Amino acid sequence: MSASYETLAIERQGPVAVITLNRPERLNAINVKMIEETHAVLDELEASQDVRAIVVHGTGRAFSAGFDLKDGASEKRDGVNDWRIILERDLNYIMRFWHSPLPTIAAVHGPCLAGACELAMACDVTIADPTARFGEPELRFGSGIVALLLPWLSNPKRAKEILLTGNDKVSAEEAKEIGMINRVVAEGEHLNAALEMARTMAVMDRDALRLTKQAINRSFEIMGLNEALQVGLDTDIQIESIVTPERAEFGRILKSEGLQAALEWRESRFD
Repeated sequence: MSASYETLAIERQGPVAVITLNRPERLNAINVKMIEETHAVLDELEASQDVRAIVVHGTGRAFSAGFDLKDGASEKRDGVNDWRIILERDLNYIMRFWHSPLPTIAAVHGPCLAGACELAMACDVTIADPTARFGEPELRFGSGIVALLLPWLSNPKRAKEILLTGNDKVSAEEAKEIGMINRVVAEGEHLNAALEMARTMAVMDRDALRLTKQAINRSFEIMGLNEALQVGLDTDIQIESIVTPERAEFGRILKSEGLQAALEWRESRFD
């Protein structure tokens, strides 16, 4: 690679590029810098004739805890227009892996939550080890879903159960059962399995592979995926823009006492 990165580590293994989310002190939470650097990396990888597949995984004890709430708190969020800029940026980041002309494979261990869960689902293939925990806890924070992919990969009943309860403890086996991921491998073998699959894809004819992925994605577009994601985004913008006493109190506790205290307050209100 032609540059070094603050939030990512990049490695080449022959025709396979490995992108490592590299903020272990924050459970690889996705901040603005990581978004910017990921786009720069993908621009370079996709332009290279030598790279034929991409694997993404996380360093430390997690794939990623999702978008960094602490980092986001510093951004201007004074209404619909500000939220639209932020959330469109987040959606485009997630879907960059879906739309990449190269095959993308997520190798998951540990927490894989919220926006990171959506990123893993946006990859063409997702492989996890038994330590992986998937989930979409956004509603527990009073937030919405950035990339509403789960109903497309699972089914409406299971998607509603997970999303409407803010479930952040979906096991790797359950995620496989309902279609969120492709396979579960032995503990610690998720990256090796992802690399093996990437090498298998890398020997395919580059143009045939690209066009086949494009055709699969296009079939989802015909069924309305892009329109549905836009509706989901508009809903998320609406949710984030609403000012209610409950959201204000949650935000006050979050700022003064931290996320865990805010969640405990939310979950104890009806005890």
